Amino acid sequence: MIRVLHVVPRFALGGGERIAMHLLRNSDRTRFTPRAISLFVRQDTDIEESLDRDSIKVDYLGKAPGFDFFAFGKISAVIRDYQPHIIHTHLYAFRYMVPTLVSHRGKIAGVHTLHNLAQREAFRKDQMVWSFAFRHLHVTPVAIAEAVQESIREVYGIESPLISNGIPVDDYQLDSDRRKVWRTEHNIQPSDVVMVSLGRLVRQKNQQLILSAMAKIAPRLPFLRCLFVGDGELAEELKRQSARLALQDRVEFLGTRCDIPDILAAADFGILSSDWEGNPLSVMEIMAAGKPMLATAVGGVPDLVPGDAGIVVPPGNEDALADGLFRIASNPRLRASMGVSAQQFARLRFGAAAMTREYEALYESLVLARALPM
Repeated sequence: MIRVLHVVPRFALGGGERIAMHLLRNSDRTRFTPRAISLFVRQDTDIEESLDRDSIKVDYLGKAPGFDFFAFGKISAVIRDYQPHIIHTHLYAFRYMVPTLVSHRGKIAGVHTLHNLAQREAFRKDQMVWSFAFRHLHVTPVAIAEAVQESIREVYGIESPLISNGIPVDDYQLDSDRRKVWRTEHNIQPSDVVMVSLGRLVRQKNQQLILSAMAKIAPRLPFLRCLFVGDGELAEELKRQSARLALQDRVEFLGTRCDIPDILAAADFGILSSDWEGNPLSVMEIMAAGKPMLATAVGGVPDLVPGDAGIVVPPGNEDALADGLFRIASNPRLRASMGVSAQQFARLRFGAAAMTREYEALYESLVLARALPM
């Protein structure tokens, strides 16, 4: 049995954390023993509850904010107890695992998934640490899209395997009854056309662009509404912007939610306005729900959204986003056709189980290459 230890900062609701969850939950228990470290305390999220249901052990280290020297001792205690063959890190948890990889050099293989472009995931100081680990500690960086793979070449000068993200596609394919119930509960009329934005309310996601584009076409589409699902530093600023643009009655800020499949069932299409991305799960989730996608052409997004399943526009281009928005929102036949294509593409390409098998093949190759005892 190969023991795999996933390490995340915390099991919050971000994409990197959910990928770690999917890998843990889909692990082949006949060949792998999964376990996880969360650097901080338990967050009481649906991710943690799902890991509990699957009897996956998670060590919550209770790291203090900022640099916490004592975290290293807690990590070492878990390593001694579990003795993993593979340490798979996500997000900035990587920096806390480097001393462990140094002290166990030759005994543990490392994997680090870059959930964003290399230039965006780590800044200069961390890039030096990352580069040392990739070159001298036998840590394998994994890209989640071709754009991320190219960024690894540019920043670190090395090649990396590419394993696309995946989601439990079936979880997002709800029947029309759920659509009716959710819309009724939230006072959405049958004639309303609802677009949904999934993601943190932060500069990267540039939701200001959505509101600006919506304001351009609002007079021609009085039935158009927008749901923002997520929270973040820009929440109040976006609310003020929606009021300034006289959109406050047509825009709803739902905050962090655990009923994403229900919300997507109630929506008519999805929108992503990011200035940069890796391989966003939100696009996969929206398409898995059978909804067309309007998105900016950043990171791996162009590979996720074929032309018959949505519209991809240049990032930061308000006019292009407004044109795409009008085209989808004003044409129910186009939405229906694109929705069917989106769901078919999601079933073919976005499965979490297939992603997990690719990572497991990588784990096995690393164990064999290093001749690690099992």
